[in-house]
Amino acid sequence: MRDQKIAYIDLSTGEVRTGLIPEKMRRMYLGGRGIDVYLLYNHVPPGCDPLGEANVLTVSAGLLGGTPAPSSGRCHLGAKSPLTGLIGSSNMGGFFAPELRFAGFDHLVITGAAEKPVYLWIRDGDIRILDASHLWGKDTSETPAAIRTELGDEDVKVACIGVAGEKLVRFANVLTGLKNSAGRTGMGCVMGSKKLKAIAVRGTQSLPVSKPQEAFDYLKRFTDMIQDHPIFKVFSKRGTLMFQDDSDMIGRVRNRNFQFNQVPDGRSLYSENTERFSLGMAACFGCPIHCRHRYVVPEGPGRGTYVEGPEWSTLGALAAEVDCRRMEAALVGNYLVNKYGLDSLEAGSMISWAMELYEKGIIDDKTTDGLKLEWGSEAAVYEMIRRIAEREGLGDILAEGPLRAIEKLGEESRYYNIHVKGMSSLHTDERPTPPMALGIATSTRGADHLRSRPGVDANLLPPDVRDKLFGFATPNIDTYEGGGKLIWWHELMYVISDALGTCKFHPLFMSPSTLTFEDYANLAGWIAGLELSSEEMVDIAERIYTLERMFNNREGATRADDTLPERFFVEPTPLGLGSFQGATIDRQKFEDMLDEYYQAHGWDKEGVPTVETLARLGLDKEPSRII
Repeated sequence: MRDQKIAYIDLSTGEVRTGLIPEKMRRMYLGGRGIDVYLLYNHVPPGCDPLGEANVLTVSAGLLGGTPAPSSGRCHLGAKSPLTGLIGSSNMGGFFAPELRFAGFDHLVITGAAEKPVYLWIRDGDIRILDASHLWGKDTSETPAAIRTELGDEDVKVACIGVAGEKLVRFANVLTGLKNSAGRTGMGCVMGSKKLKAIAVRGTQSLPVSKPQEAFDYLKRFTDMIQDHPIFKVFSKRGTLMFQDDSDMIGRVRNRNFQFNQVPDGRSLYSENTERFSLGMAACFGCPIHCRHRYVVPEGPGRGTYVEGPEWSTLGALAAEVDCRRMEAALVGNYLVNKYGLDSLEAGSMISWAMELYEKGIIDDKTTDGLKLEWGSEAAVYEMIRRIAEREGLGDILAEGPLRAIEKLGEESRYYNIHVKGMSSLHTDERPTPPMALGIATSTRGADHLRSRPGVDANLLPPDVRDKLFGFATPNIDTYEGGGKLIWWHELMYVISDALGTCKFHPLFMSPSTLTFEDYANLAGWIAGLELSSEEMVDIAERIYTLERMFNNREGATRADDTLPERFFVEPTPLGLGSFQGATIDRQKFEDMLDEYYQAHGWDKEGVPTVETLARLGLDKEPSRII
C-alpha cells in the first residue's frame, strides 16, 4: 500500500509539517470521513468556539480517491460546526480530492487563523501559504479563475469560499468546480474564520493499484451492471431531479415551508422540464453515470452564465419549499447560492421559514425592510439569498441558522422552524415514512438525507430479495417496527462510502444491483492493498459512527437532541396518496424505534456508547493522539 501522507498547517504561525498515516489507522478508519472524525476528536478542544483559532479544519480524500474505483472523487471536510456546535461534516464531489492525492497528500489538518486572507498552494509534496488579499470579495467562480491565472496552470483544482464564507454566514459552503459543494454544517464559515480563501492543488504523482487484474475485472463487471440498470438510463439523463417526480406525486415533499407535502400544480418542477435548458450532462472523477446538468442561466441575475446543476435538494429548497413553481427559478437560485457560497438546503429552508412567519404576521415589513416575503415570489427569494450572503437586515438574522435566528425572532417563531440539532431539515416530508424520520433525527450532523436514508427503490423489492440484500428482516418505509435497525444498517453503508471517497448512489440507489460490504472490502484490497473482510468493514463503519456520537456527547448532545420538530407529531400531512395522506409521527412508537436504533449500535438508552461497545471497537482509549 502506498504511504498515506498527512499535512498539519498552522495558519497562525505559518508552520507546515508532514507525516504518514500508520497502517493501523487505515485498518481502523480507512480515510475520508473516518480519519477526519478521529482527527477532530483528538485535536478539537472540547467546548471550543467553532469560529476561534482552536477549531480545526480537516480536508481529506478517501482511501480510494483518485483510483479506478467507481466514482472515487469525493472529498470530506470536517470541523466543529459553527451552525450546530456539534460535529461538522461535509462532502463534495468533483476532481479536488483526486488532485490532492496526485499532489502527494491524503489529509490536511488546518489550525490557527491567518492575520490577513491567504490561500494554500499544494503541488507535488510542497505546501505554501500565499497572500489572498486580492481574492477577498471575489465569488466562487472568479476566485479559481484568478488563482489559475496567477499560478499559470489551467489544470489547478481549487476549493474556495465565496462572500458568504468571508462574512461568516454559519451555513456557508466550500465549492470546487462549478457546483460541487461541501454545503452542510458551515465548513465555508470555518474557512472564513481562519481567513482561508481557498486551497489550490496540482499533482503529477501516480497512485499504484495493488492487484490490477482483479480490480479491472471487477470494475468492468460493475460498470456494465450500472450502465445496464434501468435507473441509470433515467439518472444519466435527468440526474437527481428525477426523484422530484415520484416524491411529489405520492406526497413526500415540503411546500410552503411545512404546510403541504405536495406542490399544487407542481408538474412544472418535474425533471422533464430541465431538458429544454440542458446542454448535456457532466460527471465527477471516474463516474460512469454523468448525473448533473450543464446549462446557461436563462434569466434574471447571472443571465447567460454557464453553470452546472441543480441537485434535487436545491430544486426542493429554492422552488418547492418557497412555492416557486417555475424551473427557471430553481436554475437562477442554484446559480446564486453557488456564486455566494451558501448551502442551498439551509438557505431555502430559512427563507421558507421567514415566508411563513411573514404570512402569519410574526414578522412584518419592518423586519424585512419593506421586502414582501410572499409565497412564490422569485424576486424575494433571489434578494434574500443576496441579503443572507451579505448579512444585510433580516438576512443577517437568517445567516445565523435556526438556533440563533429563533432567539432573535422570538419564541413564537420556534414552532415553524423545521430543524434537527440546529441544522435545517430536508426538502422532503418524512411524516409518512417513520424510518426516514428517525434517520434525520439521529444523524450526527443534524437533519440529513445523506447519512442514513434508505433507498426507496430497495423498499419496492420483494421481501425475500430485500432481506437478503440487507442481511436481516427489513420493514417497509411506512412502518415503525424494524425501523431502528434499518437506519443503523444504512448509516454503516453510508459511512464506508464516505471513508473510501466514493459516491453513495452506487450502494444505495440502484437496488438490487448495489455494492455490498464485501465488495468494498475487495476494492480496498485490490486497489489500495488493504486486506479486510466484510465483517471488518462493518466494524470500521461502527467505529467511525460511534466516534462521531462521542464527539457530540462530549459537546453536550443527549437523547433529547435525537428528535423531530413538533409539527411532525401534531400536524397530519394534508395531501398525498394512500398512507402518505393524514400521516403524523407517533411519539411513543418513535421512542421505541429510537431504543431499537440505540440497541443496534450498542449504545445505552440515553444514546451513550456502552463500555463494552467502546472496548469492542477500540475506542476506550480515545483520544489517543496517534496522528
